[in-house]
Amino acid sequence: MTLNSTTSGTAAELIARSNRLGSDPKNTNYAGGNTSAKGIETDPVTGEDVELLWVKGSGGDLGTLKEQGLAVLRLDRMRALVDVYPGLEREDEMVAAFDYCLHGKGGAAPSIDTAMHGLVDAAHVDHLHPDSGIAIATAADGEQLTQTIFGGKVVWVPWRRPGFQLGLDIAEIKAKNPDAIGCILGGHGITAWGDTSDEAEKNSLWIIETAAAYIDEHSRPEPFGPALDGYAPLPETERRAKAAALVPTIRSIASQDKPMVGHFTDSDVVLDFLASSEHPRLAALGTSCPDHFLRTKVKPLVLDLPSDASVEDSISRLRELHVAYREDYQAYYDRNAVADSPAIRGADPLIVLVPGVGMFSFGKDKQTARVAGEFYVNAINVMRGAEGLSTYAPIDEAEKFRIEYWALEEAKLQRMPAPKPLATRIALVTGAASGIGKAIAKKLASQGAVVAIADLDLAKAQAAAAEIGGTDVAIGVQADVSDEDAVQAAVDATLLAFGGLDLVVNNAGLSLSKSLLDTTVADWDLQHNVMAKGSFLVSRTAAKALIEQGLGGDIVYISSKNSVFAGPNNIAYSATKADQAHQVRLLAAELGGHGVRVNGINPDGVVQGSGIFSSGWGANRAAVYGVDEKDLGAFYAQRTLLKREVLPDHVANAVYALVGPDLTQTTGLHIPVDAGVAAAFLR
Repeated sequence: MTLNSTTSGTAAELIARSNRLGSDPKNTNYAGGNTSAKGIETDPVTGEDVELLWVKGSGGDLGTLKEQGLAVLRLDRMRALVDVYPGLEREDEMVAAFDYCLHGKGGAAPSIDTAMHGLVDAAHVDHLHPDSGIAIATAADGEQLTQTIFGGKVVWVPWRRPGFQLGLDIAEIKAKNPDAIGCILGGHGITAWGDTSDEAEKNSLWIIETAAAYIDEHSRPEPFGPALDGYAPLPETERRAKAAALVPTIRSIASQDKPMVGHFTDSDVVLDFLASSEHPRLAALGTSCPDHFLRTKVKPLVLDLPSDASVEDSISRLRELHVAYREDYQAYYDRNAVADSPAIRGADPLIVLVPGVGMFSFGKDKQTARVAGEFYVNAINVMRGAEGLSTYAPIDEAEKFRIEYWALEEAKLQRMPAPKPLATRIALVTGAASGIGKAIAKKLASQGAVVAIADLDLAKAQAAAAEIGGTDVAIGVQADVSDEDAVQAAVDATLLAFGGLDLVVNNAGLSLSKSLLDTTVADWDLQHNVMAKGSFLVSRTAAKALIEQGLGGDIVYISSKNSVFAGPNNIAYSATKADQAHQVRLLAAELGGHGVRVNGINPDGVVQGSGIFSSGWGANRAAVYGVDEKDLGAFYAQRTLLKREVLPDHVANAVYALVGPDLTQTTGLHIPVDAGVAAAFLR
């Protein structure tokens, strides 16, 4: 092989290749696989040339790989580890030894696959998890299929857990098969190599595409068996309505050991799998590729009822199956655990499949839940390919356990940063496209929650969500809170986007400043419909999900100083705010038995960023008080005890205080956020 690239050129070339390969899901899944390149650099200490290995580090993603995601090792030192390798029973010790081979400072930690890249005698190496390649790797006669499909260009490697020995095995295979461009790793994936970056990429793609083409041409017509009577997909509207109705129950199932965030998928891949007769057998066999079952658990929970089963029957059966699933997982752990195995990490499913409806996937955050679903879609594609040519035969249970409860995997989990205070919490904030609501949504997201921003204006809600982050963090939904169906749709959208609901903030509001005689019935009805009725509708709809989940929760009302303070020219607004304030007390009394806390905030004088003040209320109040509208915030500040202006962030901070870790025993409370208005002191 030729090693003549500069450091920057080698790294840049490797990153570009990695990004191309990783951005196409047919090549590998999110954070799956790794790539490497070898090259020459001048040692800054000796001034002499040194041979280096650049390899994707532990935990990175090829599609988004950057230079800091690479580990850089001296090849002479890495290859010298062969002489001190203590054997298969102690091969995990070699991962720590890689740290003594690092070159320079910074960069990522070397992964378990580093040996594969360093020991193989090729300048560029790709290890990937394509569905087509894993289909061959998990076929019962995968070795023969490898020979049939690829001839001598690709070599079969029997299953071996990733590690130093696998690196030695592949290095030996390449040495003994000089015409080979790569190999199929039994039960796992593919590895390819080349003398140049372009050649390695070309070889990787050739293996992937050749396997896919062979499967397409030779697969039996119904790899998952004939259609299962009664299990066809429901029409989309009916399907999503049933999914939303089941989500709270399914989240409670996935969160018995610890709270989880969810994701819903009703793609054709999932629905077709569940509509076929062989799906119970195949689902029970579990996934095979280590990247798959580390994210999905070894197998899913599958509802064994037809598509048209009622929601009530489905819920009842799901709860029965959950008990059986936990018993089965505990037995799996007990059968395979040894004295030094990590403690069981929970016996709840991460993937729940509902025929006719789709797949619910769960994780510690939305991204993890979404990726778990993507991995199970990969697993379905793998099963289709393997069954189409042969019989799906994943690695056995003992090997799965060795991967799932690997000491190295446990160490990786222990190194992860502590979660933020609101991690796993799912929030819905109404009237959140601007002002106080937007500040609340931002605050909750900054503390780890995922947030649905509900607003009458969908475009503004989506724009506000985009400011906070991608759809793994925040979404915008449309909601006229005075409309019962619209409220149900907004709650359903939240449930389907994030797999549940924990935290509701009733913030939507408006105000018309008029005297008693000038207030029309329409004025009265508008304000009461949005704030009093709207808060009731949102709380009632959300409470159904909160109660079914069994995880407790929070409802917060953004009321007002005016709920207790009597001032001129706002009879309708103040009356409806008083209604909201008493809803807090009523619901705190009613929902406490379900662990749901209900509290309120009484702000005053929040002018900056306020939708209410910018829509005419500010001009009216300024006229009432005889000040310029631009000075209204300062005017309000001067009439307070603290002489400070109240901003949206101050209200958001109060909401966080109520729903965060410090006031968990508090319900039925109203917190004034008004800089001190004595006339509004709570009595």
